[in-house]
Order: sequence, then structure tokens, then C-alpha cells
Amino acid sequence: METTSRAVAQTPAAEGGQPVPSARHTVDGYLLAPFPWYGLDEAFTGQRWLMQVGTAADGAVEHGSIGHGDEPSVRNEASEDKDKFAVVVTVAANPSRRSPDGTGLLEATSVSSAAWLAGVGLLSFTWPGHMDHTLRDDWLEQQTETAWALADDLDGSEWSTLSLPVDGVPTPFHYRESEFGWVLAGPTQEGVHVGAYGRGMSAYGLGFALIKDISAYA
Repeated sequence: METTSRAVAQTPAAEGGQPVPSARHTVDGYLLAPFPWYGLDEAFTGQRWLMQVGTAADGAVEHGSIGHGDEPSVRNEASEDKDKFAVVVTVAANPSRRSPDGTGLLEATSVSSAAWLAGVGLLSFTWPGHMDHTLRDDWLEQQTETAWALADDLDGSEWSTLSLPVDGVPTPFHYRESEFGWVLAGPTQEGVHVGAYGRGMSAYGLGFALIKDISAYA
């Protein structure tokens, strides 16, 4: 998912552990998606907000994120982790297909794709304690590679299974925790994969539901 990785790299961040700029985006990109969007179900009554969509080389929307709770700041060593948020990532379930220019094949998307996007999304709001900002790029690159390796091995020991409702149906998710927060990923019956990440808000007890009208988030 090369185009996906470039989109994720543009997630708002800030140096020195300062709060990130608002992650809110317009609804326009979401409306262009040929697939449905997912968020937390109606049991969550807090704030909801748009983040960003990721596109392929031809401009087609391939994935996007929707936030719930507090708009997160980059965690630093002075942080008390007051932010309580969960971000839901929706990824189109695409088969392996030719690139727009016809010169190669684009990788198929899978639950692993959603797990990787969620893992990198969590990293974008993480700043390890006692690390100079000049070293963060190297750290982020290393952790991104680790997130990819973990997402590529969902049956590995780093992951456990967590059953959560998707449109009211109990669904098995791959779930892992780290010092930075939690990440999970699983399937839906609507032609998309769902990933999620968060901090300060427990993943246990969450539920996911198809968003009937994404324009209501504008």
C-alpha cells in the first residue's frame, strides 16, 4: 500500500511535543469514496470529527479516518495522557489490481492493511520521553517498520483476539496494546476493513457501525 503510506505520513504532527494543529478536514474527500465509512456505534455519545482520507495515484479514495473523543495532542514526557480518543480507520477491500498507468500491480488490501494504518496513526500522535526532536524522524521510521511487521503477522504472539460488535454482529478483531496506546483491526460485511487506535479510552466495550450520513460530520 505505497499510496496509503504516503497519505499516513501527512498526518498532523508537531515538534517538541506541542499540540498538533487541528486534525479536522472537510467532508469533500469522504463523499468521493465508493465505499461506506465506519465509526463508533451509537453507544459512544462524545465528540466525533473528520481527520483525513488517503488516495491512490489516480486520486481514488482508498481509506480514511474518523476521530472520536478528544482531538489528540502528541504525547511527550511531560504529558499526563489526558487525551481520551479513539480513531476508526476504514479501508476499502480491494483485490490486487493494475496501477492506473498500467505499469504494475497494486497490492490487495486486507485486515493487515487496516492494522498497519492504525498502528502508524497511533505513532503519529506519540513522542517518546527523553527524545530530542531531531531523533524523532529516525525513531518514527523504525517504529513504522515495526508496525508493518506486526500487521503482517496478525496470528503472531503480539496480538490477541477481541470480539466487538460490527453493525450489531459480534466480530473477531486482532488487538494489541503498547506503551503508546492500543491498536485493533477486523473485517466487516460491507466491503471494507476496519482498523482503530486510541489512548485513554478502553477498546473493550467499543462497537462499530456504518455511518449512514457522513455529510453530518461536516
